[in-house]
Amino acid sequence: MNDEQVRVVTRSGGGPEHPAIERVAADATDGDRLTELTAGAAAPYNCASPLYHRWLTDWPPLAAALLTAAERTGATLAVTSNLYGYGPVDSPITADTPLAATDAKLRVRADMWRAALALHDAGRIRVTEVRGSDYIEARPLLAGRRTLVPGALGAPHTWTSIKDVARTLTTAAIEEQAWGRAWLVPSHAPMTVRELADRFTRVHGAPAPRLARIPYPMLWGAGLISPMTRELRATYYQSRGPSCWTHR
Repeated sequence: MNDEQVRVVTRSGGGPEHPAIERVAADATDGDRLTELTAGAAAPYNCASPLYHRWLTDWPPLAAALLTAAERTGATLAVTSNLYGYGPVDSPITADTPLAATDAKLRVRADMWRAALALHDAGRIRVTEVRGSDYIEARPLLAGRRTLVPGALGAPHTWTSIKDVARTLTTAAIEEQAWGRAWLVPSHAPMTVRELADRFTRVHGAPAPRLARIPYPMLWGAGLISPMTRELRATYYQSRGPSCWTHR
C-alpha cells in the first residue's frame, strides 16, 4: 500500500505535504478538468465542504462535475457525507432510516445521494457514500478557555472520529459489496458534550472544561449579521434531545 499516490485537488492548490501527495489547484465544478485529473484513479473521493451558507449554490455544480468525471473515467466515486439528509428523527439513526429532510439546506445532501444512486442503478457509475456524525474537535479546551456550545450540554450525542471516517471511506471505495450503498461510520456510544469534554481534557492532562450553552435567542440574533451563524438554525434540532443525532 506504500506505493499508492494521492492527488489532492483544491481551489488554492494547498494541502498536506508528503512525497506521495500531489497538490493541484483546480476548479472542481469544471467537469472536463475534473475528468482529466481523475483519469486512471482508482477512486475520486468527494471530501469537499462548501461554506455553510453557500450549500444551495455551490453543491449542485460540484456534485454534477463529480458525477460527470465518475461516468467518464469509470472510477468509483466515494463520497464523504453526514446525517443532515435524514432530517429530525425521534430514534437512533440506522441503515434503515429514510432520508426525510425537508429543509432545503439539509435536503441538498439527500438529493446529491439520490442523483448519484440513480446513475449507479442505471449502470452508468459506481458510487458509495459514508456518513458520520459530528467530528470530535475540542482543541480550545486544551488551553482551559471557556467554551461556548450551540446546543444542550446534557443530551446524548454521537461523535465520530475523522480517522474512522477515512478508514470507512477508503474501505468502501475498494470493496465491491459496498458500492451502491450508504454506510454509517462506526462510532463510539453516544456521550453528552459534558462527558466528551471531561474525557478529552482528562486524556490530554488539560484543565477541567469550562462549558456554557449559547441560548437559542442569542444564536438567532447573531444570525442576523452572520450568514454562517444563521445557517445553524436549520440544524439546531440535532442538539436538543437525546435521540436527535445519535446513530449506531
